[in-house]
Amino acid sequence: MGPDMLDSLMSLMPGSFVPGHLFGMGAMVFVAALLQGIGGLGFAMVSAPLAVLFFPEMAPGPLLVLGAGLALLGVMRDFDAVDWASVTTLMVGRAGGTLLAGATLAALPTNAFSIVFALLILVGVGLSFAGWKVRASHPNMALAGLASGLMGTITSSGAPPFAIVMQYVPPREMRATVSCVFFAGAILSLLMLAYVDRFTLPQFWLGILLFPLMLGGFFVSSRFVGYLSPRGVRMLLLTMSGLGALGILARTLVP
Repeated sequence: MGPDMLDSLMSLMPGSFVPGHLFGMGAMVFVAALLQGIGGLGFAMVSAPLAVLFFPEMAPGPLLVLGAGLALLGVMRDFDAVDWASVTTLMVGRAGGTLLAGATLAALPTNAFSIVFALLILVGVGLSFAGWKVRASHPNMALAGLASGLMGTITSSGAPPFAIVMQYVPPREMRATVSCVFFAGAILSLLMLAYVDRFTLPQFWLGILLFPLMLGGFFVSSRFVGYLSPRGVRMLLLTMSGLGALGILARTLVP
């Protein structure tokens, strides 16, 4: 990273608060990576709302860069547990949602879409806590992939639909399968954002700058990943999904 690129990267942040600003971003990335490493989801659900409220230069591009790296680590850790048929179905939906999000970003304001999706996620989480069981069928997974592609590209948080549709899948299989989709989906979203001029090289370097904190959170999570029961993982996923949806509403509605 040359001096010109470093100057360009620093220009993304408030100049007088760079050290504290970087510390805050690093802490957020570490905690979000730790939660995703344990539950298979959660990085963007935790970090995207906080980023838009406090670190707007991170959303969505740099968070997607970090999310792609984190998802790849998840695939490598649990590769033998990947359900490739589910990956295919989820990715078909995710690709369609990403294309639709690109058209939305290019032509329409996105606040209304973000509000609708956040409210739908809150309804889904509430019904799930009340005992509603969503089968991880291929039609349901395709719809979840479509919603994830839309939300992930527009807000950088595409995990809540997956958390709802895969909440009863065995935790290790769920983590590995969703990590595959997150990795490929993040790459698709970054390409779409670059195509509509919403992702720049300085944003890429900002994501790379925070990679060590993401790695640290993931590796610490390996010490805790075996301690949660399937029910505990399900509760964690639904709770993070609900908090993520509330965060999206806050970032959309609060000036």
